[in-house]
Amino acid sequence: MTRPATLIAVAGTGTEIGKTWVAARVLESLRIRGLLVSARKPVQSHGPDEIGATDAEVLAAAAGERPEAVCPAHRWYPVPLAPPLAASAAGQVPPTLAELLAELRWPTPAPDFGFLETVGGVRSPLADDGDCRDLLRALQPDTVLLVAGADLGAINAVRLAADALAGPPLVVFLNRYLPGDDVHRRNLAWLRGRDGLVVATRIQDLADRIAGLR
Repeated sequence: MTRPATLIAVAGTGTEIGKTWVAARVLESLRIRGLLVSARKPVQSHGPDEIGATDAEVLAAAAGERPEAVCPAHRWYPVPLAPPLAASAAGQVPPTLAELLAELRWPTPAPDFGFLETVGGVRSPLADDGDCRDLLRALQPDTVLLVAGADLGAINAVRLAADALAGPPLVVFLNRYLPGDDVHRRNLAWLRGRDGLVVATRIQDLADRIAGLR
């Protein structure tokens, strides 16, 4: 199987934390620099009114690809639940982790950067027999981009996710970070100073760091 020169896994501390938005902005920034990029999301679930703005469609627009290339059409489940639950609710057989891995295809020639987005939080089930952590352990990405909130509770959420993701180099992005918010500033200082994590708060800085991984 073709593998990107640099594989970035995009994980989150929870649902609706902004994984897709962050990944899309970084993809756009890398494309502007003339780099070849690609995005994949092995499976997605969504509300029936989200067609046109599903994660796969947003990522596809940012990467210059077809939504069905980002996520196979038969892995779109129109029920807002974790994918295996959504599949069951839609009357379909939930996918196994092996099936999702077998369906993962990257373009040829291999892109400079491939972004693989997970679902929900790190331990959210995305297959009948595996969660996001299991998927990343199987794929062995070069770097994991962990998207987190910046509000009260961010330190605990990031620590728990970082422990679960132990292995590949980790870059944390505090989404919706406000420099004037004292809680946000203190959370950032703790994660960097006490926990020794690489943490970005601006898309441009994040894109610069990822571009430097080549």
